[in-house]
Amino acid sequence: MAAADRERENRAEPRSHRFRLDQPRTPRPKLLPDYDPEAFGRLSERIARFLGTGRFIVWMTVVIILWVVWNVSAPAHLRFDEYPFIFLTLMLSLQASYAAPLILLAQNRQDDRDRVNLEQDRKQNERSIADTEYLTREIASLRMGLGEVATRDWMRSELQDLVKELEEQRHGQRDAGDR
Repeated sequence: MAAADRERENRAEPRSHRFRLDQPRTPRPKLLPDYDPEAFGRLSERIARFLGTGRFIVWMTVVIILWVVWNVSAPAHLRFDEYPFIFLTLMLSLQASYAAPLILLAQNRQDDRDRVNLEQDRKQNERSIADTEYLTREIASLRMGLGEVATRDWMRSELQDLVKELEEQRHGQRDAGDR
């Protein structure tokens, strides 16, 4: 009976449509390539750091000046941007369209680092406050305990008082004996 059931299952459901739950599936081919987001983030931070320097401004100015001078003064057949600098505008727009998201990505990564640092600082401050409160309580309890402890000066004064009392008693006994 069991063999008949297995054969009926095999005929009813082709083998390609059955999944084995005890084995992992084979990975599907991906449409987009894999990339390391950390590496891309580090690269975007480097680019954003460069875009925020005076060196970038100087290089960009030099390139634009050379571009304009070449396309104004070069012979007509050597110019690569003959019309009123449409290609230059396109290149600057392209540069800006890539620079803005890269700068935003770098800022987001910096915000994440700042958030983590702030959380660590907050936890450290909480630990410091707790330690300070504990030490304050300990010092207060020690002071209270020291208030009940006999100090050397107190002991001296008590002994001096006892010596005076003994001397007074001795003088009192001498005076009583002399009479």
